[in-house]
Amino acid sequence: MSDPAVVNFAAARYSVELRPTARPPIGPDDVLLEVAAVGVCGSDLHQWTGDHSWPVNYPVILGHEFAGVIQEAGERAVGWQPGDRVVSETAAVIDPNNPMSRQGLYNLDPTRQGFGYGVNGAMTRFVRVPARCLHRLPANLTFEKAALTEPCCVAYHAVVYNAAIKPGDRVVVFGPGPIGILCAAVARLCGATVAIVGLERDRTRLEVVRKYGCLPMIEGLDEWAGQGDGLGVDGVIDAAGVSAILQKALRIVRPNGWISKVGWGPQPLGFSLDPLVQKNITLQGSFSHNWPIWERVIDLLASAQLDVAPIIGGVWALDQWQEAFEKMHSGRIVKALLKP
Repeated sequence: MSDPAVVNFAAARYSVELRPTARPPIGPDDVLLEVAAVGVCGSDLHQWTGDHSWPVNYPVILGHEFAGVIQEAGERAVGWQPGDRVVSETAAVIDPNNPMSRQGLYNLDPTRQGFGYGVNGAMTRFVRVPARCLHRLPANLTFEKAALTEPCCVAYHAVVYNAAIKPGDRVVVFGPGPIGILCAAVARLCGATVAIVGLERDRTRLEVVRKYGCLPMIEGLDEWAGQGDGLGVDGVIDAAGVSAILQKALRIVRPNGWISKVGWGPQPLGFSLDPLVQKNITLQGSFSHNWPIWERVIDLLASAQLDVAPIIGGVWALDQWQEAFEKMHSGRIVKALLKP
């Protein structure tokens, strides 16, 4: 039996199409998950436009932000059964004996492979998921909102684990994409005053940040950063995905401040990092997430302390994937969802 799937079949630009794909078999440690909703990530768009900077196992079904219902459970998938409402983490393949995995930091296992680039993802009706990736969904959390747990976890990791926010801090977020906006929302939950910076073409998405109590900004960054004692902002979250943004971050952050870099950028830097030394700045990378982060974020979503509704720009059927991709890529919406 086969189902349609959104497949990235080559590295060339726009090498994505809807293809019939065999329903995956599961092993004893897996479940077969019927996908109820799957989010479109910026990485899906980058693979679609061919300007990504990570290896991809072609052909591969896209989609790593998903929630659904278990249809079948392997014999060693203890505690899980058909009918369970779940959301899945993204670390589809890990080495449990890797030193990072044994510390619970399997997101940093160098052999890790994720859904949507390393193994087949969820932009189809059924996906094979290792049971260790699963989290239960509270009854009041819809599949559409639950599908966005993953980008919320990326933001939570970048802001709560890999930044140094204290209530009253002034923080700048670069990049009003889904991750940047969610980072800004989490920074507000931590008690920061937040400005989020974008370009003229981001004006529509920037308006969304007002719903999170953040200040949208296209111009006037230096003036805002210099308010108060004139030394700069307490911290910067770089979610822009453009390497040159780091230079701006180094300029506006105060001495002894911090920068949390979550955005990917393949371009070489081409500038001196001396300000990092001179100003005693902490520069922290942030990648992916792990089990305790997922549990915290699911609680935040279920309690509506973190509300993803403002960023959802629409829900499309799987055969309308290209319209969803184009609307999100153009900046007309923040986040698109597909319903297989």
